[in-house]
Amino acid sequence: MSTTTELIKLAQQGNEDAKKQIIEENTGLIWSIVKRFLNRGYDAEDLFQLGSIGLIKCIDNFDFSYNVKFSTYAVPMILGEIKRFLRDDGLIKVSRPIKELAVKAKQLEEEITKKTGKSPAINFIAESLNTTVDELVVALDSNKEIESIYSTVYQNDGNSIYLIDKLNTKEDDGEKLINNILLKQLIENLPERERKIIKLRYFEDKTQTEVAKEVGLSQVQISRIEKKLLTAFRNEL
Repeated sequence: MSTTTELIKLAQQGNEDAKKQIIEENTGLIWSIVKRFLNRGYDAEDLFQLGSIGLIKCIDNFDFSYNVKFSTYAVPMILGEIKRFLRDDGLIKVSRPIKELAVKAKQLEEEITKKTGKSPAINFIAESLNTTVDELVVALDSNKEIESIYSTVYQNDGNSIYLIDKLNTKEDDGEKLINNILLKQLIENLPERERKIIKLRYFEDKTQTEVAKEVGLSQVQISRIEKKLLTAFRNEL
């Protein structure tokens, strides 16, 4: 029996039987992702076919130098293919005003950062654009893209911790794998201040009081922000 590595090499050389076998062996992984998008008015089989397209793209582009399990590499590809279809098809289509708001916010953030050397708080950007923080967060979130599993989660003294280092990649643990990848995406798409709070609290194990001093807020404010973020994470996952 050929190993996954051998099958991928054959598939990349044009062997359709090898590609078909890889898809069959990863059927469970595709379905575990498809389940997240059910009850949205789409047939499960159609979503599965979209996931299969993502998996095929993964087969064609898999880089053996990454030294990572194929299933780990495939998750963002499968997720991305399904999300892209849903977004383009209209159920979660982003309106033009929201897209424009996101662009304006990014431009304003870059201008202020360039002038002051510091990234502005999200509430300041919202006020400057005459919108609410919640509306701005939605707009910025609508512009997010699938993150690389090799993005840095934390870095200190030249030692980087990547998403792949935090993942459980057991063959029968696909749901945890997907949750970890989605959580990383959620963290990286937070405004700078909120992202810093999460990293200080959960990657550096600092207390709310210590975090409050570092970011210039009160402990009560940190507690409220943290509670709001964790609730949002749970809803997304």
